Amino acid sequence: MINRLLVVLAAAGGLASPAWAEFQAEDQTPSGKFTTAGEIKMILTATKPNWVAVRLYDGQDIVYFTQLLSWRCGLHQVKYAINDGPMQTYDLPPCHLDLAAPNSLIDNEAMPIMGLAPESVQSLSIEILYDDLSTDSASYQRGQVLIP
Repeated sequence: MINRLLVVLAAAGGLASPAWAEFQAEDQTPSGKFTTAGEIKMILTATKPNWVAVRLYDGQDIVYFTQLLSWRCGLHQVKYAINDGPMQTYDLPPCHLDLAAPNSLIDNEAMPIMGLAPESVQSLSIEILYDDLSTDSASYQRGQVLIP
């Protein structure tokens, strides 16, 4: 009975799935700097159509995670799949808690996925794990996230 309840909660996004079992929930005391799930979840929910972008540039498809990176301090992990392929982990750069803007990107942190064949990215699936262990996901077709 308890296992069934855990599966239902995980499917509803209320509890991390076994694939995320390596993570623990972090303190959700608001920092005022948007570094917790409690502070960023409403923003990422409202901006879900913009989590990722695809661009054909210089003869290759490029996948950008800019929106998720902008609020990464309240996330544990981001996973993605291209064209219904296997889920892969997108490595998030560290939060810079010592800076006034902890979510800022420094130097070449968080590069987009590059080197993909032109017009090869037809769909993207994204799964995120917040630092409170709740999850969310989204799927996109190329036309929905294409940068001209």
